[in-house]
Amino acid sequence: MSIIYVCRHCQQTVGELNHYDTDTSRLGLERLSAEDHREMVEYHGNGDISIRITCEDCEQALTDHPQYHELDFFIQ
Repeated sequence: MSIIYVCRHCQQTVGELNHYDTDTSRLGLERLSAEDHREMVEYHGNGDISIRITCEDCEQALTDHPQYHELDFFIQ
């Protein structure tokens, strides 16, 4: 079982915690609203959890080009 952090924009894996031995409450997922939880967290049948975040490169692109926030996808 792994916790995998993936960029929501460019789909690059940002980090991965393998063979985690903790409950998800330590990740702070319960603090997410129901809508954010649906958008950010995906549970897989094998026990893995994918969490969609924004990587540093995409965050910089959004900072440099704030109009990108209006787009559904800004990575072509």
